[in-house]
Amino acid sequence: MIAPEDCTEDLLLGGRVRLRQPRRGLRAGLDAVLLAAGIPARPGQSVLEAGCGSGAGFLCLAARVPGLRITAVERDAGLAALARENAAAAGLAVEVIEGDVRDRALARRLPPFDHAFANPPFWPGGTAPPEKGREAMTHAMGAEAARLVDWARFLAAPLARRGTLSLILPAARLDAGMAALAGAGCAGTLLLPFWPRQGRPAKRMLLQARRGGRGPARISPGLVLHGPGEGFSPAAEGVLRGAAPLVLEA
Repeated sequence: MIAPEDCTEDLLLGGRVRLRQPRRGLRAGLDAVLLAAGIPARPGQSVLEAGCGSGAGFLCLAARVPGLRITAVERDAGLAALARENAAAAGLAVEVIEGDVRDRALARRLPPFDHAFANPPFWPGGTAPPEKGREAMTHAMGAEAARLVDWARFLAAPLARRGTLSLILPAARLDAGMAALAGAGCAGTLLLPFWPRQGRPAKRMLLQARRGGRGPARISPGLVLHGPGEGFSPAAEGVLRGAAPLVLEA
């Protein structure tokens, strides 16, 4: 378990979300907020998050869309416990399951979902960051590590037909992300780039496909994160602090 003194309490979405998370290692950043803003969920629907960490993603989604039925899966016991505590503190009845995305039996036991999403480890090996815990967030290390296709298949297994599957990834992993979604039986993929500044290449992207979907892949206009100065652009401020949804289509 993670001791209280090893955690910080942070605010997301302009204070709408209060999150206790590890002081070092696996800490939530912009990715969790952006990913949650891209889930096209409606009140009363069911959602599944894999690799939820301390719960930043589903907490941000619940703050934007009330009345969701939320299930989350996390492999690390300490983070799963934190996610439960954060959900309870927010007054949310979230089921947090300690489990691995390579566990196909677990995927088969889950009920149907309208939407599924994850911010998976995105680099297949290589040099992991030095901070303890961050390697699990950014690098799929070792022969037993889950691959992107494992994440996509786990999320797709309980997904209702035409339900959405969303992944946030580095732009350099576009090919692998598209292949993972296709391998999980999801198509009609929408690519939403996150531009650091106007005219700069995207470093992050949201990939969203539908189970049993059809049609060609599409590219959204995306979101420019920073304006001419040091601050966020007005559109990014609306998403990151105002709890606005991402505009997925023009």
